[in-house]
Amino acid sequence: MPEIAVGIDIGGTNIRAGLISRQGEILQKVSERTPMEASQVIERIKEMVSQLSPPSDARVGVGIPGRVDVASNTILSGGILNLADMDFANELEKGLGRSIVVENDCSMALIAETRLGAAKGFQCVAMLTIGTGIGGAVANNGRICHGRMNAGQLGHISVAQNGPLCACGRTGCIETFSSGTALRRHMNAAGLAATSVSEVFEMAAFGNAEANSVLHAWVSPLRVALDNIAATIDPDIIVLGGGLGSAAARALSGFPAAAPWFQPRIVAAELGDDAGIIGAGLSTFTSIATSPEKCVVLVNGVPGSGKSSLARSLSQHTGWPVLSLDGIKNPFLQHIGNVDREFNRTLGKASYQAIWSFIRDAPPGSNFIVDAWFGFQPKNVLENYIEDAGVERTAELWCKVPGNVAGERYASRLKERLPGHPGAEYIQELVELADRAEPIGCGPFLIVDQTTDPDMQAVVNWISEIFGAAKPVVASAATSRIDPCR
Repeated sequence: MPEIAVGIDIGGTNIRAGLISRQGEILQKVSERTPMEASQVIERIKEMVSQLSPPSDARVGVGIPGRVDVASNTILSGGILNLADMDFANELEKGLGRSIVVENDCSMALIAETRLGAAKGFQCVAMLTIGTGIGGAVANNGRICHGRMNAGQLGHISVAQNGPLCACGRTGCIETFSSGTALRRHMNAAGLAATSVSEVFEMAAFGNAEANSVLHAWVSPLRVALDNIAATIDPDIIVLGGGLGSAAARALSGFPAAAPWFQPRIVAAELGDDAGIIGAGLSTFTSIATSPEKCVVLVNGVPGSGKSSLARSLSQHTGWPVLSLDGIKNPFLQHIGNVDREFNRTLGKASYQAIWSFIRDAPPGSNFIVDAWFGFQPKNVLENYIEDAGVERTAELWCKVPGNVAGERYASRLKERLPGHPGAEYIQELVELADRAEPIGCGPFLIVDQTTDPDMQAVVNWISEIFGAAKPVVASAATSRIDPCR
């Protein structure tokens, strides 16, 4: 599993690149001028990666100034530097001989700020990067929200129907009022003899009317856009980054929200110019590649091993649906009434078959999490179901607990279990089962210690490695013993 990635941030002035650890540390970085021609960008990046000398298994994340279809690694439109007219990702991948993740540059910065910076610990976050233009991104539960293709174009929120024409083709976008380019236009229109936004603040502090009018023209439309973001997605926090993010956050203190309903918390980004390369590097560890293949995570463990909790948590991190054996079986137990253990097993087998029927009928590219004690049926039954369902890749999470822990947990929930589930007489049998049970082993598996809170980021990273690989990975002895949760 790679421990180092290359993060690249393509800017209008400079291309910055760095070696990034899984923890988001910058181990080394370089910066070069951005070529004038888009066709020269790949060669410049190849030179910079060569300077960094990354490990052979290091992946490359690239932040692009423009709209990106992440699912297909396609650049849809560019900013100052338009890379949309070339097959950028594929050409760079061939040129470097490495796996490439392409994402909008603001999304990359938000990944970094969410993991390490101003947005750390918050669930729903919006970010605007204010520089020559205005970029935008939204994250929820640590994942960038892409919508149908490229959601988060916050710089193109329109705040005036009769405003200036924007490069996107609409009028009155916030980028035309509150970007660095717009700030310079406001300064020129006011005849303000200032060379930086800091000077504008100083002049305004001394009562300069023109300076105050410039700040009003620059920031009041931004306040409207931020209030619109609050009304639409109600984020926990809005982060302002880019070269002018801190200045905008400072200026906004004089322009409060217009209505009490919409008062988002607004903060300046903390990671500065490094956010782009940090986020780009981290994206290679945390993104689970969209694959045309059907993939299934098998969350396996004996009763009382915590597999259902792990499956739900994984679903929250990935957005993938959970198909639970008990979730299908229990409604039948509720309606049928008293059944014995043998009939309960029969219902379990039918529910097991139903799960794989659902997966079989799903289209290619679908991903599922299956929550079950797979050991209740022979391994070849599972292998046949996987093959029949057209599943290309599986990854097993083995929920490991000592027998006494499984027994105690099972006993504590006896009153909650429906008739048909084994009762107190099953506890000793379960204790012995838990102590000898092993992963089903139909593919690569990861042992998760369920006596402590699992490190879900480590789990997601591992699944990313399995499902993001060029072909199914065969579990090795080393892989089978990895436990990221100790």
